[in-house]
Amino acid sequence: MAESQHMPNALAIDPQRSTPGPARSSARSSADAWRGLLLLGLTLAVYWPALLGDYVWDDDAHITKAALRSLDGLHRIWTELGATQQYYPLLHSAFWIEARLWGDAVLGYHLVNVVLHVIAACLVVTLCQRLAIKGAWLAGTIFALHPINVESVAWISEQKNTLSLVFYLLAAIAYLRFDDARKPRGYAIAIALFACALMTKTVTASLPAALLVVFWWKRGRIEWRRDVVPLLPWFAMAAASGLFTAWVERHLIGAAGTEYNLDVLQRVLLAGRVICFYLGKIVWPTNLIFTYPHWTVDASAIWQYDFDLALIALAFAFWSIRSRTRAPLAALLFFGGSLFPVLGFLDIYPFRYSYVADHFAYLASLGVIVPVSAGLAIAHERAGAAVQSAVRIAIGVLLLVLAGLSSLQSRMYSDPITLYRTTIARNPDSWMAHQNLGRILSRTTHRAEEIAEYEAVLRLKPEHARAHYSLGVALFLSGRGPEAVDHFEKAMKFEPNNPLITGYSHYFLGVILTEMPGRLDEAISNLEIAVRMRPNDTESRGALDSALRARSTALTRKPPD
Repeated sequence: MAESQHMPNALAIDPQRSTPGPARSSARSSADAWRGLLLLGLTLAVYWPALLGDYVWDDDAHITKAALRSLDGLHRIWTELGATQQYYPLLHSAFWIEARLWGDAVLGYHLVNVVLHVIAACLVVTLCQRLAIKGAWLAGTIFALHPINVESVAWISEQKNTLSLVFYLLAAIAYLRFDDARKPRGYAIAIALFACALMTKTVTASLPAALLVVFWWKRGRIEWRRDVVPLLPWFAMAAASGLFTAWVERHLIGAAGTEYNLDVLQRVLLAGRVICFYLGKIVWPTNLIFTYPHWTVDASAIWQYDFDLALIALAFAFWSIRSRTRAPLAALLFFGGSLFPVLGFLDIYPFRYSYVADHFAYLASLGVIVPVSAGLAIAHERAGAAVQSAVRIAIGVLLLVLAGLSSLQSRMYSDPITLYRTTIARNPDSWMAHQNLGRILSRTTHRAEEIAEYEAVLRLKPEHARAHYSLGVALFLSGRGPEAVDHFEKAMKFEPNNPLITGYSHYFLGVILTEMPGRLDEAISNLEIAVRMRPNDTESRGALDSALRARSTALTRKPPD
């Protein structure tokens, strides 16, 4: 039997909301302001190890390039696909403003990310208070300090997460106000904020479904005219945004290849495992890694069905208690629904490296953090004095542990070498970390370590064209040219349509083969191709001229028959 509309829901009991009064509201607003400032200070302290850090991985690709730091560049950000790393025009407009303010200074970007994260945490508090969910400030504080969110906050590129969540929560709060007042102006504000969220990151497309879950949780039913019809334009916007982003991911960013060749059953199995993985990491946030191992999804392995079966059993258990409380099922629906864009039903570029990443759980983590916080608040309220003291101590210890773990985790993002070495220590099979570390070391004198990293990539991914090319260059610069020949040839074999790799590989092969007895003609052939591919490159043309002179000299010195 459905829960009565008048029956109090376990997460929605807040006696302070029954008769707030002006004085009480003013006092709470003042207290909330001080708590927000305290939370900002605490979060800044936690993220201090990353604040003075350097760019990592693709940060330099997201920070607005010098060529776009103009009004014309801002116009291109909105109108030109490919002008920015991803087509999130509002996000890149924010980066454009930041670049105009402080250029390439890393501290400014880190501070903005932390501030946005704290604003999102405070909006979580506001949303919980509006929905009369207990433990609002505990939820906001746990969200601000939780280690699984470090990747989204300490990694500059993930300003798309922090900024989009601010718009997502503002849109949710605005829509709930509209749901109470039913004024067109309120609806216009809410849908505009939702559009801003979509233009910052498409994962926010789950908001209209999340709102329906909230309405079902509050009222025990969903009404077509009241609840669904006003959200139909939102669903249309979400679908259009999601399909467009999927097209961009596949055709412009490169979400295609063997890593994405999964059938329907494999994708269902992957989805269950992904949900369970994130649930585990939120509840027990240890051994968090920048790049997790890339799972093999095998439909013939019986154990891989366990995740889906566990989720089905959990959903059934929550459904069976809906007459007493709908909160657990609503939380599970929100959690799984918020993760839908990254469950494997849609192909996204990071799946090339791993099917899971901490920053994918940034929004969805609220589906665990909020109900757990509410449960702790309710337990504290209903317990005796002695138990209340124990609960307060437990909550204090929890927050200290989370802050400590997040501070340690943020150190990983202080610079790219630390990031990749830490990743390799926790996930030695991360070929991406090995490759990127090798590329960084190529700019130093650590040539032997650079070569070792590329060799590690090729042990894990033998057909990685760029690793073959990079290893070839490293061997050449180390005076081991003959050993590099095979790697340049394989680089061209595995990526024949990549003009950068093939052009430079032909050049290096030409230079190396020039010095090898009996291979001068082969060297000239490679250098001629290099010159055709890169006609303005003086090094290729110079090497070709030298090789042609060497052949001419050899022919003139050749004794007559």
